[in-house]
Amino acid sequence: MGAQWKAKGKELAANAKGKIFGKLSKDIMLAARSGADPAANSRLRLLVEQARKASMPKDTLERAIKKGAGLTGEVVNFEHVIYEGFAPHRVPVMVECLTDNLNRTAPEMRVLFRKGQLGTSGSVSWDFDHLGMIEAEPAAAGADAELAAIEAGAQDFEPGEEEGNTTFLTDPGDLDLVSRALPTHGFTVLSAKLGYQAKNPVDPTSLNAEQLAEVEAFLAAIDEHDDVQNMFVGLAG
Repeated sequence: MGAQWKAKGKELAANAKGKIFGKLSKDIMLAARSGADPAANSRLRLLVEQARKASMPKDTLERAIKKGAGLTGEVVNFEHVIYEGFAPHRVPVMVECLTDNLNRTAPEMRVLFRKGQLGTSGSVSWDFDHLGMIEAEPAAAGADAELAAIEAGAQDFEPGEEEGNTTFLTDPGDLDLVSRALPTHGFTVLSAKLGYQAKNPVDPTSLNAEQLAEVEAFLAAIDEHDDVQNMFVGLAG
């Protein structure tokens, strides 16, 4: 499970779109360090496809690629860092950030984690599997997710974030290979990323309504932080 709060209203929807573009731009700039040609850079190719599906403006996409590849003369210095800890009521969470100023991000994360518990490196990650995660939708009615997972080389599959979609889970090293194979087995890839899945997620029915609201408020506050790229939460369902 990740951060999955839906924007309501036109203004909030627009803000959410801007946040998506911001996150994608950071990922694209980071990937473009290894080369500006998507054909020769599998990570960049997947992100370019994701950006197009999200309707990112072409000039925004091209600017992010050029900036990351060092073609504009600007220096891009994002640092990748993961914060591990617990939301209220011992719900494990891993927060993936891309930051250009760790001295700003680190204390801000400590403040956000005050209502939970910020752990040290490895304190939570041992209870998560590191996986490739591919969100895909059926290209035509009747597409068989189980058959596609087997034939494309995925380890497993589960219902996707949006109704009707499927999340295919892969070995981290097979992310690009499976992403390329899925379209030939009836599924259109919407996004592909490396992520974390909890081995022993907390059952939300073990929390009362007030406790669950506290967890959701905590996660929403972290998700709002500009440096947060992804959040992986050990909460079932």
